[in-house]
Amino acid sequence: VQSCRNMASNQVNEVEEMVKELKKNIGFKAYIILNNDGIVIKWEQVDVPMPYEVAVQHAHLVLDLCSKSKRHIRELFDPPDNDVENIRLRTDDYELIAAQHGHFTLIVIQEDAIAKAKKQVDEEEEM
Repeated sequence: VQSCRNMASNQVNEVEEMVKELKKNIGFKAYIILNNDGIVIKWEQVDVPMPYEVAVQHAHLVLDLCSKSKRHIRELFDPPDNDVENIRLRTDDYELIAAQHGHFTLIVIQEDAIAKAKKQVDEEEEM
């Protein structure tokens, strides 16, 4: 029983260390950790707290996107080129990266550096 507790605490420490490293990246905005049943385990957003409902909405949409992406990539390509490890989605406002590993999914939301630079140029031109 004690070894199981030590293993679980080591895994928690590894996750905490990974999250600390993610937060050091320039442009980091938020992360969500969920199991592959869509249950949000942990989430956090920089500056403004992310409501649980928003984390659940992201989780639902990203799991659906991952599932469909994997299915279509497997249909289109032959092994070993048909394995999806992560998905990177760029919008006008941010960039979302989803990575599935084992029974868990990590979603990271960060500022899109290109979009941010473009907005700054547009604002300077308006002045």
